[in-house]
Amino acid sequence: MTNQLFESALGITAPWYVQSVDFDAANRQLNIAVDFVAGSRFPYAGISGEHPVHDTQIKRLRHLNFFQHECFLNVRVPRVRLPDGSVRLVEPDWVGQLSGFTLLFEALVLMLAQQMPFAAVARTVNLSWHRVHAICSRYVELALAAADLSGVTTVAVDETSYRRGHEYLTLVADMQARRVVFVTTGKDSSTMERFSACLSEHGGAPGQVSSVSIDMSPAFIKGVNEHLPEARLTFDKFHVVAHASKALDTVRRQQQKVDPELKGMRWTLLKDPNKLNLAQLTDLAALVSQFTTKRTARAWLYREQLREILERKQINVVSEMLQQWCTNVMRSKVEPMKDVARLIRRHFDGIVAWTQTRQTNGFIEAINGLFQAARRKARGYARFETMRTVLFLIAGKLDFSAFNSHAR
Repeated sequence: MTNQLFESALGITAPWYVQSVDFDAANRQLNIAVDFVAGSRFPYAGISGEHPVHDTQIKRLRHLNFFQHECFLNVRVPRVRLPDGSVRLVEPDWVGQLSGFTLLFEALVLMLAQQMPFAAVARTVNLSWHRVHAICSRYVELALAAADLSGVTTVAVDETSYRRGHEYLTLVADMQARRVVFVTTGKDSSTMERFSACLSEHGGAPGQVSSVSIDMSPAFIKGVNEHLPEARLTFDKFHVVAHASKALDTVRRQQQKVDPELKGMRWTLLKDPNKLNLAQLTDLAALVSQFTTKRTARAWLYREQLREILERKQINVVSEMLQQWCTNVMRSKVEPMKDVARLIRRHFDGIVAWTQTRQTNGFIEAINGLFQAARRKARGYARFETMRTVLFLIAGKLDFSAFNSHAR
């Protein structure tokens, strides 16, 4: 009766059965022996019919814990003789993708690894860090190999650091599916060449990408123009405004050397006015009222005007107003803001495209934040391959069900 109960709990069906159950209290382990009915014949993938058993091997598989006790299945696995005389191993369909585990145990590790650093998962399931990494890496690579990228048309691209010494990796996200689809080393134009090749290898084509959201990195611009020929570049308005905010802060730092009233106003000037308290609003209003004489006030007004222009939705209106904004700034004496005007003129079409696409890098930058948080918790992932695995676990929305029905 006990053996039948464990068969039901484990999902073991004929010709497999539980031969014995042994509880080792000293080592806090439950060992379950699994065998098959004598005389059974087994199918083998790609070869028709069922084949006789030639001999057997004992495989020890880690399974889900039995309460707080580790559970192991000791399975007598057959090797069958095929019609051509060769001998092949036939494993039960609940054996995992990695040697030594069941599918259910691997599904547990995958679930935990999407929430915790590998070291924490290793402590939880009492495995080595390397075995946890091996399970996760195996499933990520299987899912990526089977990935279908034929529907990817709108992407966002960003880079993030992964190691000291200016070591970077580039991420590409499918903005419609809200998932990371490609990760590679570096942040130069060749990253787009590798992404283009990845599309071709997985059912897509470079010409299907119609829109790409990036920052104003010359390398990314060059890469997109060369390797994604049909893509329309969009420069996220938040990046443009961020450049204006940086110029505003530069003006403040220059002017506070001769104007003590500006000291302590950094965050008052940089924050969204809707997030300021009454005292900060009062100080800001007093400063802005002196815009004719104070360059910091004019810089703040230019930044706010730029923000308002980019909020509009009519492309012809935005284009006209943005051109006029650049002209006004270039005629002013606010030198750092002139650099922003020059930047906008160089990337004018991509900035105006924001009006229509409304495509931002917010999602992929949030992924960067999650990744950096995971890296800090893990006290640094040293290898690119490990970080690639982590990124896909966090944000790849990979489908593991084809390889493990328990992993969703």
